[in-house]
Amino acid sequence: MKTLPSSLTAHLAGGFTTLCRCWRVDRRDGVVMGFTDFDRDLAFDGVTYRAASGFTASAIEGQLGLAVSNLDVQGALSADALTEEDLHAGRYDDAAVTIYLVNWSDVAQRAILRAGHLGQVSRGKLAFSAELRGLAARLDQPAGRVFQRSCAWDLGDARCGVDLNAPGRRALGAVSQVIDAFEFTASGLGGLAAGALNRGRLVWTSGGNAGLAVEIKAHAASGGLARIALVLPMGAPVAAGDGFAATVGCDCSFSTCRDSFGNTLNFGGFPHMPGTDFAISYPNQGAGNDGGRIE
Repeated sequence: MKTLPSSLTAHLAGGFTTLCRCWRVDRRDGVVMGFTDFDRDLAFDGVTYRAASGFTASAIEGQLGLAVSNLDVQGALSADALTEEDLHAGRYDDAAVTIYLVNWSDVAQRAILRAGHLGQVSRGKLAFSAELRGLAARLDQPAGRVFQRSCAWDLGDARCGVDLNAPGRRALGAVSQVIDAFEFTASGLGGLAAGALNRGRLVWTSGGNAGLAVEIKAHAASGGLARIALVLPMGAPVAAGDGFAATVGCDCSFSTCRDSFGNTLNFGGFPHMPGTDFAISYPNQGAGNDGGRIE
């Protein structure tokens, strides 16, 4: 049961109310934005809640227990608030959202209606719709180890232990020519062998996508230039001169961990785990069932 501040409770009991809703969005890159369905801007806790945002929300439904309660937030794509490029670039992925019930005549009278994180976002030509997942959604996540032959760690994380800043594993480059939305040629990667960046990570250091990261699909070299193919297109167009930092990738196999990184002690998979054929096999008469190793 939600407990409202006494001042807001008294306002609700008065019969005549001046209420609106405000949404606070905290992106993972530190940007904080505020929106309201009131007809003028409101400000509290150091955040200005913009009225010209076109935000609307579906009904809020609460449930007992650990059932995940979701609602949808819809809004118009506005150049001074939300842009299609930012949504496409993933700047709002998993952003924290807090919804307030506010007395617009006295913003000190307010209460939190719901807090959660943005989930799936769908976009149209003029508007977007974002799913707001409640706090209980955090409990609906896989936990524990996955038993598989390939490594479960991310290259370079604390469990993997590989130093991606070591020579030959990281390089700074700049875009030379854009081929299409997925591919471009780049300079500055001459110290890396062709294919070293396959499944690697690219972080933009300048240009319209500065601060964003993307996975590298393929890496080739020819004529002193590297050709990079990305798994996904970027939110803003890539342009010649855009700088980036690229780190090598890993196919998560035991042989790559051993031969390329010498890191078998930290390998996060089970390379000798029997396959499905072995697990469901059974002895056959006359098949040499002598108790020895199965080849």
